[in-house]
Amino acid sequence: MPVSGLLSAGLELMLMGMGVVFLLLPLLVFTLTYASRFIQRIQEKSQAAEPATPAPLASQPASVVAPPALAQAGTDQDLVAVISAAIYRYRATRSPSN
Repeated sequence: MPVSGLLSAGLELMLMGMGVVFLLLPLLVFTLTYASRFIQRIQEKSQAAEPATPAPLASQPASVVAPPALAQAGTDQDLVAVISAAIYRYRATRSPSN
């Protein structure tokens, strides 16, 4: 096959490839834009259904009791109570998606 035939075939293939890319890129942008808007609407609806502020501290248990195994092991009960309360508060305020 002569060089001119190879060049014309290569040019034709290049133009077809570029055409496909330029046709599919706007379709991809359109799809991602509307998917993003759809997901934002779903998130807004789910956030509107949930309370915006966390529950006040008064609704949490007044005292946190150390598990019996830790109390019997001779650990400092005040330290265990503080750590248990911190873990409880962290889990209560952390979003469920994390």
